[in-house]
Amino acid sequence: MNNQQATALFVSAFFDELARWGVCETVISPGSRSTALAMTAFEMSRRFPDRMRVYVDVDERGASFFALGLAKASGRPVALVCTSGTALANYYPAVLEAETSRVPLVVLSGDRPLRLQGLGAPQTVDQVKAYGDHVRCFRQMPLPAAGPADLAFARQAAREACLAAFGPGADAPGRGGEGEAVASRGCRYLAGPVQVNFQLDEPLTPDLSVEGLFEAGRGPLAQETSEALDAAPCVSDAGAIMAVRQRLDAQAVRQLYALMRGRRTLVLAGEGTCETAAEAREIVAWARRCSVPLLADPLSGLRSFADDLVVDNYDNVFGDEACPLPDVVVRFGRYPVSKRCTQRLAAARPVNVVVDVAQTRDFNLATDLFVACTPLAFVRSMAEAVTLDECADGLREHLHGGMRESFEKGFPQSNVDDLPDEIQRAFAQEWMALNDRARVRICAVDGGGQEPRGACDGEQAVEGAYVRALLEMAPEGSCVFSANSLSVRALDTFYVKQDKRLAVLCNRGQNGIDGTVSTALGVAQHFAQTTFLTGDFTMLHDLNALALQRELRVHHGGKNAPGIVVVLLNNNGGAIFDMLPQKSDDAYFERLFLVPQDVRFEDAARAFDVPYRSAESVAAFRQAYGDALGTPGISLIEVKLPLAGVTERYAPYQSL
Repeated sequence: MNNQQATALFVSAFFDELARWGVCETVISPGSRSTALAMTAFEMSRRFPDRMRVYVDVDERGASFFALGLAKASGRPVALVCTSGTALANYYPAVLEAETSRVPLVVLSGDRPLRLQGLGAPQTVDQVKAYGDHVRCFRQMPLPAAGPADLAFARQAAREACLAAFGPGADAPGRGGEGEAVASRGCRYLAGPVQVNFQLDEPLTPDLSVEGLFEAGRGPLAQETSEALDAAPCVSDAGAIMAVRQRLDAQAVRQLYALMRGRRTLVLAGEGTCETAAEAREIVAWARRCSVPLLADPLSGLRSFADDLVVDNYDNVFGDEACPLPDVVVRFGRYPVSKRCTQRLAAARPVNVVVDVAQTRDFNLATDLFVACTPLAFVRSMAEAVTLDECADGLREHLHGGMRESFEKGFPQSNVDDLPDEIQRAFAQEWMALNDRARVRICAVDGGGQEPRGACDGEQAVEGAYVRALLEMAPEGSCVFSANSLSVRALDTFYVKQDKRLAVLCNRGQNGIDGTVSTALGVAQHFAQTTFLTGDFTMLHDLNALALQRELRVHHGGKNAPGIVVVLLNNNGGAIFDMLPQKSDDAYFERLFLVPQDVRFEDAARAFDVPYRSAESVAAFRQAYGDALGTPGISLIEVKLPLAGVTERYAPYQSL
């Protein structure tokens, strides 16, 4: 057997095992050394289109963020193929985002054999553990061979890569119901990126005609039909992964209810709280049972529900000096977008209970009690009927400082059936009343005091009017992907809760702007319709992602391609800095921070064959957006806004 045949069998065994363990999408960055990886993935997509889909992006950085978007939306690991050298380095920003956002990626890097390392060959660097501690695991693959032990090793490496990408001790994400997604499926678990580095020797082209391609080295279970796996009740449809359900024990539940008793409690629901509408319903039901206000970040998945206890205007409420501050904060997922929320709670110094599978993710160093489970497991456990027994000693072990001292003064005992108490009911009522007041304020600014209809049709409308119009018109079950910076802050301010299922996503791991367009396009492949809200800096940073227009059309044969409407709020620079401490009237501020660009995005859209519309009023935007919905591929709507004065434009919404 020659090298080309051995390479084909070795690499195909690896890809076959990846597919069996939940990887059904591969993004390829063209290159030479990775030829065997790219060709094998493509051949698998041709032979088994139901097991593997392949995308090609010539820009490595864009490709990596596109893969991140695919994984963020599906919850499944996505394979990412590149050649050696700087190509691997161009993946680094997306790897960092995947790590901090807990998105499963499997980076497959082509590399020269060890005998060719360190000799000055082009596109050759030390790729061993190239991403350091930012990946869940690293595997250096040997030169391909086709013996039974070699193929078994390839399959074992693929399994370990998938398990590491999914993360330990959490449910393997499966396919959600159509239109049921309300947030990312890739950020709640201990998921993350992995790197598998393949040494590949010349000739680089594998012999894909070799007998046994994709079947060689399969074990006895893999020879069974996929239906047999699907029929097993404890096996996830993401692959051959045993689903592990987490649940708090009765003692822990009693301790938590004791902590809440007699103390004003609210929930900070950040990114990672819910994946589906069904999960959100359970969380809302528990909040009703205990009269706990849910301060819902736009990425929490909870603003798709118009329940009174879902607090969507908490940023405005915290701006009111009469805002009732909590004694206990239970936080799901990340801290919300609102900086004012963070500051007010830090000053109030409540007891902070962080609910997460393994990390506090607490940049404020404010965690008093850490509960190691998912938000869904938490509310399911808390919903169980328990009797509150004496458990001060157990809880005291987990607390420190002032909280431990407070508990020395007495520990309440009561039955859970008595919850909520009058203190909590009154607290919840105050929050609901203030939230309604803030909502009326927002509506009055855009709609002349009328009930919210998204925005007014005035010629002088600003960011809020356009964002509210977008959210009003976005189709049920569609996705709204937000860029960071001003875009996500506008979403936080103007996304009024409604009984309409929208999946609202953002790259909040690093809070960066790089690769955002590519991520949105990747996410869009798992939705019939996606709206991407972005500013001009973010658009410029990843403008070449628009080149994917051709790839998406090729992939879908020119038909039934997902629709992606890019809504560009163009303030011609870094208007976000107008809201930050750097703001100044000195010359350096415009030169170093505002940085006006004067880019003609219409010309850029034309270069990439992207349909373009401009909107100078809300009425014109509504028309353009309505026309763009349902259009296959990428469409661009540009809204031009002033660079200066963003703080003054936001002030009417944020004043109570």
